Formats: sequence, C-alpha cells, structure tokens
Amino acid sequence: MSVSVIVLLAMIGVLSLVCQWLAWRLRVPAILFLLASGLVVGPLLGWLNPEPLFGQLLFPMISLSVAIILFEGSLTLRYEEIRGHGNMVRNLIPIGSLVTALVGTLAARWALGVSWEVALLFGAISVVTGPTVIVPLLRSVKPTAKLANILRWEGIIIDPIGALLAVLVFEGIVSWGQSNVFSHSLYIFGKTLLVGLVIGGVAGWLNGLALRNHWLPQYLHNPGTLMFMLGVYTLSNEFAHESGLVTVTVMGIWMANMKRVPTDSLIEFKESLSVLLISALFIILAARVQFSAIADLGWALIIVLLALILVARPASVFLSAIGTSLNWRDKLFLSWVAPRGIVAAAVSALFALQLQNSGQGNAEALVPLVFILIITTVTLQSLTARPVARLLKVAEPAEYGFLILGANPLARQIGAALAHHEVPVVLTDTNWENVRQARMDNLKVYFGNPVSEYAATHLDLTGIGNLLVISPYKHLNSLATYHFLDWFGDRHVYNLTEGDQDPDARHQTAAKIRETRGLFGQLSYSRLASLIHEGYGVKTTQLSDAFGYEEFQAQYDQQAIVLFVIDGKGHINPVTADQELSPDSGSVLISLVPPQPEKERGEQASGQPPSDQPAA
Repeated sequence: MSVSVIVLLAMIGVLSLVCQWLAWRLRVPAILFLLASGLVVGPLLGWLNPEPLFGQLLFPMISLSVAIILFEGSLTLRYEEIRGHGNMVRNLIPIGSLVTALVGTLAARWALGVSWEVALLFGAISVVTGPTVIVPLLRSVKPTAKLANILRWEGIIIDPIGALLAVLVFEGIVSWGQSNVFSHSLYIFGKTLLVGLVIGGVAGWLNGLALRNHWLPQYLHNPGTLMFMLGVYTLSNEFAHESGLVTVTVMGIWMANMKRVPTDSLIEFKESLSVLLISALFIILAARVQFSAIADLGWALIIVLLALILVARPASVFLSAIGTSLNWRDKLFLSWVAPRGIVAAAVSALFALQLQNSGQGNAEALVPLVFILIITTVTLQSLTARPVARLLKVAEPAEYGFLILGANPLARQIGAALAHHEVPVVLTDTNWENVRQARMDNLKVYFGNPVSEYAATHLDLTGIGNLLVISPYKHLNSLATYHFLDWFGDRHVYNLTEGDQDPDARHQTAAKIRETRGLFGQLSYSRLASLIHEGYGVKTTQLSDAFGYEEFQAQYDQQAIVLFVIDGKGHINPVTADQELSPDSGSVLISLVPPQPEKERGEQASGQPPSDQPAA
C-alpha cells in the first residue's frame, strides 16, 4: 500500500498521542504501545519504512534524539539526592553494569553465535533500564518506599552511564583492527573521555552562567539551551567521533549541580519533546525491525533473555546488596524488576547503523535482539511485578497518605499535623517561596506542576492515595482533580468550595469536579487563608470520656473547624460538607482553632483540659 509522506508523518504523530493516552489510562509504560504500533505499521502492514521516508536524515535524527534524551536525564542527577539513597544505588551502578554487560555479552556470543563486536555492544546496551519504564511500573506495583527509591534512582542514573558505556565499547570496536590496537584503543578511549569531559564541563558552566545571570530573556531559556546543547554535541563529535553523548551528559550533570541555576523549567520542557520526539522515535525504531531478523535469531534468543533476567539481574542485585540492610525479600524483588527503555532502543539503532556502515558482521542482529529484550522485560514485569511484590510482602500497605496541592501556610500546617501522626504527606506547589518554607519545616515537597510529564517520572507518590486541593490556583486545581481522580479514584480527591464563584460559573463546572468539593465544610480557600492571617492555627486534640466533642467545641466557643478525624483504629478521614460529625471518645481531632486568650493558655499550662497539641 502506497502512503504519502505527509500522511505518514501525521500518522506517526497521531499514533504517538494515542499510545501515550492508552498508557495513561491503563497505567502501564507507554513504550509497550509505542513498540506495538511501530511493529504494526512497519513490518506487519508495510505502511512505514523509515529508510526511504527519512533517507539520509534518519541517522542524524536518531543521533540528535539520543543526545536530547541523555541531556534531559542528566539534568536530574543532583549529587545530594544520589547520596541520599544509600550504598545500594551506588553499588548497583558499577557492579550491576559490569555483571549485566558481561552476562549479556557471553550469552549473545555463545547462544546466538554473533560476532564479538555485536555481543560486546549488546552487553553494554542491555545495562540501561530508565525512568520512562520504571516509574509507571512503580506506580502500578507500589512497593515500599525504600525499594521504590532504589529502582527509581537506579533508572535515572543508569541511562547516561549505560549509554556512555556503549559509546566506549563502540569506540573500542571501530579501532580494533588498526595497527597498535591496544595503544590506539586506549588513545581513542582517552580522547573520547577527555573531549567529552572538557567540552561538556565548559558548556555546562557557560550555559549555567547564562541562565543564572539572565543573559538570555526568559522565553529563550528553554529553546536556547536546547539549541546550544545540540551545537555543543555536534562540535564535540567533530573533535572525537561519538564523544557528543559523553559531552551532553557531562553538560547536564554540571548544570544540575550548579548553584542558583533554574533547571526546573528546562526539565519540564521535556514534556513536549516526550510526545513529539521521543514517542515518534520509538515508533520509527520499531518500524525498522524485521520479523525475519527476529526469526533468524532462533530459539537461542530465549537463552539470552533468560540469562539476563534470571542470572545477570539477580547476580547484580545480590552482589551490590552486600553490606546493606536489605533482606532477602527486598533483594528478590529488586532482582525481578529491570525493564529496558527508550535509551536502549535508540542507542541500539544508532550503533547498529554505525556497525553496518563499518562492515561489522551480524550487525543487523543488534536491533531485533535489543527490541525483543525491551518487549519481553516491559511486558513480563509490568504484568507480574505487583503479584511478586505481594507474594514477597514488599508491597506498600494501604495508601492512606495525602498529596496536598499547595504549600501555603495553611497547607504547611495541615501537612505538619498529618506528618506528626506518621501519615505519609507530600506537598506540591509552583511557588518557590512556599516550597522553600515547606522544606524548612522538614516537609516532603515537590516543586512544579504535579500533573506534568516530569512529575509523572519524579514525583514520589509511594504510600499516597488521596489528594487535598488547598491552593488558590483554580486552573491547576481543576487539572489536578481530573488527573488524580483517574489515579486515586472517587472519594479520594478532595476540593475546597469555590465560594467566590457566581451561579453561572458553578453551573458550568463539570459534575466530576463538583462532587469532590466540600472539603472542611463550606469554606473556600480565601476564607481559610484569612483565618490563618487572623491567627488561627492547626492543632490536634485527643478526645476522652472526660473531654468529649461538646467540651472541645465549647472550649473554642464553637469557632473551631475540624479538618480530620482519626478514629480509634487509626483511620484518618478528612471532614467534608456532607458529613455529620460525631467523633467518639478516643478519637483524635485535627482542627483549625482560633487564637486562645492569655487566660485560657494559662489554664492549659496549669494542667486543665483540653489536651491540645500544636501541629508540628
């Protein structure tokens, strides 16, 4: 079937959007649908053949796309955050990479009989996992916070590290046949590293200075950085073949760790690139795979997959866990979860083209081999990781924690009160001053848009199953409500009343949002904020037979606003407008109470009821 170029390009974009939407609805990695779409429109139906469609632009497009992916990933590598996740993550990177590369290389060489060059490159590429597949899987599986942190940070760090390893292996391969092989290989290796480190470090420092000192207008920060990065990548490759990937990785790490460099907007810029570029790239890469090439690998392909899944990963985890506090259940779960992602696919396509151009034998086997590894690990582990977590008893208990949209004074006091009772709490806000104050209060906080693509990868919702919308940002409030109704479900998303809306606006509000309103009664955000300004504060009160709910209300002249009730079984329930409040003896109230007169404060100091405690 003949399809015009413009139709093919539009089809790739539409398929990318549909796959991302399906992944969002079904809560599975988007890579699964993207790969399937590429295989259907490519080798199955024959509609999309990337080589004639893109011609000589195919290789540069893949190369630049990989550079963008690695740069974005390296922007998240802040040293203090890496150090905060213990020895396991630090061990998994060198030990796990070496073990996985060794097992992958030997399995490909002995089971499939491919050349040593292809086997070595496959072993290096098989190291990469990546947050694009890890994080959606963690959202579904919900392991304990400790295991979720290990897997998430391993995925973030291993992306550029694995790609760098592949670059270095490739450089060794292309220089192997020359005279003075060993010294020449060392020279190429050293030159690649040196060029990458020097140019990447200088470029990161210069770009960081430009952003920090506002040498560029705000609207050019994102596109300017992107274009500068691509220019540096190309320049680096001119000095040393394929050193550009090292350069952009070093550049991103340098910028991420410079002080006062606003990288958050750069990272969120990846949202559009993920849909328009990365998703399309996956479809294009999958369309290049030929079923005949997969069939040529034969049944020995299963041996390679089993070696990586059942030998390499467990060996990596158990060796890396020596000297850590992980128990055998934790180690077994970590041994089962290592799906491969987009960097593995892109890097394999990139170097397969290079190997074919250099005349290396069996180079055509690299792409189908990596893609089968991706499809197998993503499918198998997405379907089985949650039952495995429950079997090993490493799944997070009931998600009773709260994500609070807003880090304003009221939200911070509520967050501190919940955290005081060991309830998992995460605050999120787009106002940096609010976020800074929350961090000073030792509250877990996320700076940015909680419904963004970047938040989907980096916002840790382990143990969180409810949303409290306590913010003045009406548009963001609605977006977050829709988003987390799908994640958390009905009766787990709570909105304040929009008291300042006119009747027409209330009528136009979607019923789905109206049903979530009524948090803390009929009070709007503006009214609650004014109460905080008047001196109201969040406090906890333990009810007893001697001091019940009526006595509590009398203490504050019926002006106390009960926000949460913690019953005798430890269940915490936000108070809503449709709820008739009658807490029993033994319940704990978290309330917004007026400032107490000096006389009453003196009575409490002398031992008189009630037994109120401050939020923090």
